[in-house]
Amino acid sequence: MKIVISSQGETLDAATSPVFGRCPSFVVVDTETLAFEALPNPAMSQGGGAGIQAAQFVVNQGGQAVLTGNLGPNAFDVLQAADVPAFLVPEGTVRQAVDAYKAGQLQPMAGANVTAHAGMGGRGRQRGMGPSAPPPTTAESKAAKEAELAELGETLKSLRQQLAETMARIEELEKEA
Repeated sequence: MKIVISSQGETLDAATSPVFGRCPSFVVVDTETLAFEALPNPAMSQGGGAGIQAAQFVVNQGGQAVLTGNLGPNAFDVLQAADVPAFLVPEGTVRQAVDAYKAGQLQPMAGANVTAHAGMGGRGRQRGMGPSAPPPTTAESKAAKEAELAELGETLKSLRQQLAETMARIEELEKEA
């Protein structure tokens, strides 16, 4: 099976990346032989739509599953449309992620686990990424703050779910030890 892991580097011993759309590289691994190929993420520096572009790149590479830390809603939708399941990977190396996947220890993602634009710090635009907008009016400022609060609330909800799942898994492992 051909799986794709978001990575900080280009080897099996590289650290996994906590982000998907803007990870430095993808390591494509054959789970039967552990043969791998490291591919630079062509979407890493995109001004917008990085998750969608990265997901499409993974699909085009023939990935049959994705192992990553965080996955936004747009990237998740692209992968889901292509029948490519995504699995949540804890910190560690690409090799550890592959081993955990093969052992059935990774949690499949039922949906995105971060909000849109989370890889951009939740702001959508960063300094140096195009012309700056005029200062918002008071009504726009209030609406922007409310939208940011809603987005942060969704992120918090996702993090609480991840924490609960992690704690449950730790308890399971401690009982087995």
